Order: sequence, then structure tokens, then C-alpha cells
Amino acid sequence: MQSYKIYFIRHGAVEDTLKGKYIGRTDVHLSEKGKNSLKDIDERFGYPYAEKIYSSPLSRCTETCSVIYPEREIKTIGALSECDFGDWEGKTASELAGDAKFALWLQNSDKTPPPNGESGKEFASRVCRGFERLVEDIAASGAKTAAVVTHGGVIMTILSVYGLPQAESYRWRMDNGYGFAARITPILWMRDRVMEVYDTVPFAPKKDDE
Repeated sequence: MQSYKIYFIRHGAVEDTLKGKYIGRTDVHLSEKGKNSLKDIDERFGYPYAEKIYSSPLSRCTETCSVIYPEREIKTIGALSECDFGDWEGKTASELAGDAKFALWLQNSDKTPPPNGESGKEFASRVCRGFERLVEDIAASGAKTAAVVTHGGVIMTILSVYGLPQAESYRWRMDNGYGFAARITPILWMRDRVMEVYDTVPFAPKKDDE
């Protein structure tokens, strides 16, 4: 049984999150600065080639795919969308400072959902179900490499649950346009549901720069 590699890449920057707003389900576009930054990263380092490209369906992720994997077929997976912040979408922490529910959410987001949104536990459960289906899809395709372009919160959740070495989610933070490379060994995955996180992405300079 062959092993395969998955490259997790966080989408490029958007204006609203740079302003400190909670942006989860809201479908915002990449900023021009975000697009240019992705192009610069690709020019300096080169994103790894992947046989299959998966993405969150939100525009900031599909647009990232179009920049770093142009003219490639993209399979979108709804379960890999960012957390739903409900009524707090588009608001900043300072705007919510007087909200008692926001204070409770800050104390325990796993059990306390935003109004009309997802709790941390609900979010993690949804993401994990989607990721396990994605792994099944890669295995069925016979591909050896895949890229997953999604949100920072999604990547941190997946790696904190399945990644080796084991680490809390905050240890897997990454800047826009960057991420991690993981290796799945089928026997280890089927037995323990874990994968080896072995490098950051992008991880190699282009040949012209060597």
C-alpha cells in the first residue's frame, strides 16, 4: 500500500481579517495584496506540485488555488469551510466587548457557540468528518500527492487531531499562503488515524534559485 503526501495551505490574505474582523462563513475575496503576496511566495519558493487539488468552497480559497495552481481542476469540500461565527460575522472583538455571550464564548468556545453559529466542538467534528472523507478520496484515486487549500482554523484543527508530533492547535498556526506537509502511511492511518507532519509549505526553492 502506497503512502501519500498532503500539502495544507492557508488561503491568501483578505482585507476584513486584516482589520481584525471575525470572518468565517462570510464569502469574501482575496485582496490585491493577498494575490500579490501569493505570487511572490510562488516566485521565491515554488508551491509543491500536487496531483489532486482540494479546496474550501469559499472564494478566498478557490481564488488562492487559481493563483498557485492555475488551470487545474479543483474539488471543493464544504466541510472544510471556516468556522461559522453566526451573528458575530464581520464584527471585531472591540465591537463585541460588551456582549455577555461573547465573554462566555471567549472562556469556552468549544461548548459555547456564537448566536446562530458553531461551537468549537461542532466545528471540529464537521472538519474531521470532511477530512476523513478527503483521505478516502485520495486513496481511491491512486494519487500520491494532494494539496488542500483551506482556512487557518481548519488546518490547525486537522493537525491537532491527526498530526504527529502531537501538539495543541495553536502550535500549528501559519501565515497566509503558508502551511504544512504531511505524510499518510495507510497502515498507520487505518490503525491509529494519525499522519506525520514532516515539513512546512512551501519548503523548497525553485531550481532557478538553487
